Amino acid sequence: MHTFVLVVAVLLSLMILLTLYRVVLGPTVLDRIVGLTVLGAKTTVLLLLMGILFNAVDMFVDIALSYALLNFIAVLGATRFFLRRRSVNLEDERIAREEVQQ
Repeated sequence: MHTFVLVVAVLLSLMILLTLYRVVLGPTVLDRIVGLTVLGAKTTVLLLLMGILFNAVDMFVDIALSYALLNFIAVLGATRFFLRRRSVNLEDERIAREEVQQ
């Protein structure tokens, strides 16, 4: 059981690295915000897997819930910041997609 959980945790860590690539080099701000949300969700699952590996699921569930809540609040704050700054609008997104496709 521990070997299976460890393999899943390693694969999830590799997927986190791929998501981090999208967060750093995303073509638009919205891609980066979605990447941060996915990164937080994967990290929460990774914390729960660590709880299984260390036989302390009750402690890691509390940590994972706290991390998920902080991630949610951070993403809401970042979204609100970019919307107020008016740097995110649909026209910019359309132009960025057209540049990426060419």
